[in-house]
Amino acid sequence: MSAPGKVYLIPTVLSPDALHTIPAYITETVRPLRFFFVENERTARRYLKALDRNINIDELQLHLMHENHPPDTALARKLLLEGHDIGIMSEAGCPAIADPGHLVVQVAHRVNAPVIPMVGPNSILLALMASGMNGQNFQFVGYLPVKPPERIKTIRELETISQKKGQTQIFIETPYRNNPLLKDILANCKDQTLLCIAADITGPEEFIRTRTIKEWKTALPELHKKPAIFLISA
Repeated sequence: MSAPGKVYLIPTVLSPDALHTIPAYITETVRPLRFFFVENERTARRYLKALDRNINIDELQLHLMHENHPPDTALARKLLLEGHDIGIMSEAGCPAIADPGHLVVQVAHRVNAPVIPMVGPNSILLALMASGMNGQNFQFVGYLPVKPPERIKTIRELETISQKKGQTQIFIETPYRNNPLLKDILANCKDQTLLCIAADITGPEEFIRTRTIKEWKTALPELHKKPAIFLISA
């Protein structure tokens, strides 16, 4: 029986104009690949073409995976066992973090296929690095609840955990809900708690600031439809 294929975790840009943040070896890895699991087909096509305009997009198989469409893990298993290499790409940043790519990675481990994580921009780590907050003890909790009562309860719980453990709490939101989330943070956290807002990381309008809740209340940034990540430290 032949060896299984490999799974390459391919980072993508956080901002459309930030191709310079992608290491050159990513392009070399991507060129021979024919099978991909991607979060957004249109974004993936554009990104692959930007890496190398000689890549024939029509020859590729792009299989969708997103919140409402889990990846076809049976197909992933079949491809790997046939010896095909697979690329996994998120909508932005590093795959298998806050997206369903980890389900394909699980399949790879079950069939003893090598999994190769590749270096590239990750908004969680970049925001943490720039925040000035505790980088030795932190928790990424993904998206907070959508409904205000549950969201407020979660914000207060995260602040309490941060204070008890000295732990940085990191979370994200759908860009069009950034402003309501920010208002809930400011209304429900203590004045001395630190909040870092990191928006459009690596992009032309990159904005990364750490202030106390009290200081933020005097000058609210406009975050509507901007990719952002939030960090609190109580």
